[in-house]
Amino acid sequence: MNLIKSITVPAVLLGIMLLFAPAIMAETGKATEFPEDIISRLQSKYDNMTSLSFSFKQRSQGEMSGRPKTGSGTAYFHKQDTTSRMRWNYAEPDRQVLISDGKTFSMYFAQLQQMIISPAEQLDNDLTYSFFSGRAKIADTFHILPPDPEYIQEQVNEGQPKPLKLVPREPQSQMQSIHLWVTEDSLIRRIEIRDHFDTITLLNLSNIEVNFLDDKPAAQVDSLFSFTPPEGTEIIRQ
Repeated sequence: MNLIKSITVPAVLLGIMLLFAPAIMAETGKATEFPEDIISRLQSKYDNMTSLSFSFKQRSQGEMSGRPKTGSGTAYFHKQDTTSRMRWNYAEPDRQVLISDGKTFSMYFAQLQQMIISPAEQLDNDLTYSFFSGRAKIADTFHILPPDPEYIQEQVNEGQPKPLKLVPREPQSQMQSIHLWVTEDSLIRRIEIRDHFDTITLLNLSNIEVNFLDDKPAAQVDSLFSFTPPEGTEIIRQ
């Protein structure tokens, strides 16, 4: 299951052995940064995080999906010891809460008045969750490539997030490739996922906060990664 694909419109990740030479000095005097260099610093950044939050805007469009579908909300991730927790709050187009406390994974759909509960282990196969929660190594999971030609110009603009392409090492039923845009301070600002029907799901991230839970009481952290649905909600256990 691809997490981004399983939510409203769905739509977080993510590693080839690159056959590039070491970084060389460009005419400007700056070292050329190849895709594997970007992934290396990105992986290090996320490995050393204890928590992460961001706002997101999502758009999905393709010949098979009909009119563009959009969504927006906030997402939170926390890791402590061997436990990884996650929460996606969709505010648009309908309220949804996708949450994992490390033991169970729950999906609440306000419009349907339903909450589906399943073991958290199923998230281990979700690349978006695995990366943001620190459970996956990009280079172990993906081939790391330069971006497609239409994104090359974005790569050379000074100060702009640098794009690169990821192709799963093992075939994925819901994913053909991913493009990531990574900032100079090693944060993901944009994710573009292409499936096997050429449907593209784009996620733009903003208001990114790293280690935002470090000074918070344990009770407050636990509360963020728990959810009680409104009375009358149908509970479906899988």
